Amino acid sequence: MSRFTVLRDPATVAEATADRLVSAARGAIEERGVFRVALSGGGTPKQVYPLLLDPARRDVVDWGAVEFFWGDERAVPPDHPDSNFGVAYGMLISQLPAVRPDRVHRMPAEAPDLDAAALTYESELRLAFGARGNDPPAFDLIWLGMGPDGHTASLFPGSAGLDEGQRWVIGNWAPAQDAWRMTLTFGVLNTGREVLIVATGADKADALRRIRAGGSDLPAARVRGEGVEWIIDAAAGGSEAP
Repeated sequence: MSRFTVLRDPATVAEATADRLVSAARGAIEERGVFRVALSGGGTPKQVYPLLLDPARRDVVDWGAVEFFWGDERAVPPDHPDSNFGVAYGMLISQLPAVRPDRVHRMPAEAPDLDAAALTYESELRLAFGARGNDPPAFDLIWLGMGPDGHTASLFPGSAGLDEGQRWVIGNWAPAQDAWRMTLTFGVLNTGREVLIVATGADKADALRRIRAGGSDLPAARVRGEGVEWIIDAAAGGSEAP
C-alpha cells in the first residue's frame, strides 16, 4: 500500500527528499555495508542535489559505500544537458567525497543499438548485485518522478515497455516525446526495499487524483512494492498548502 506525504511547496518537497535519501543511505550502509540507489531524472533532482551537498547531509554519509545507478536515461550522450547522468554527475557525484568510480553505473542510452546496450546494463546490474537466476535486484532505494501523463521512469502510457515481464532493463519508445529511452522495468521497480516517488506542480494533480482513488492503469500506479512512498506538494495533491 502506497503512502502519501503532502507538503507545502516544491522547496519543502526537495528538503524532504534529500532527508529521505540521507536516511536511507545511512540505514543501508549500517545494515548491509552498501547503499545501492537508482536516481531519478526530471526537474526535481536539480533542486535536491544541492541540498545533499550541504555539510549537514553530506558529512553524515559514507559516500564510498554508495553505489549509483539510474532508473532511466534519455538517448543522449553523457555530456548532453538532457542527460540524467550528466545532471547527477555535474551537480552531485563529482562534488562528493570518496565516491568510487567503479560504483557509478551510467546507462549507455546513446548507443546505436539500444536493445544491446540495455542487455549490457542488465548484465552490469547482475554483476553489481551478485544476482543469480531471474529474480530482479533489490535496490535499497529507487527514486522516481512522475510526469503529468502518469509516466514514471521511462515507462509511458501506451508504450511497449509496460508489458515487459522478463527483462530488467529495456529500450522503450516514448510516443508523446517521439524519442527512445532506456529504463528499468516494473519487475525491478517493484522489488526495491524503498521506493520514493516525488511529484510537484498542479499539472500532476489529475494523474495523482486518479492514482490515489485506486484502480488506475497509469504507469506510476503500477509501482506497487511494499515500501512505496509518495512525496508531493499541495499543488500536485490538488489541495491548499498544509
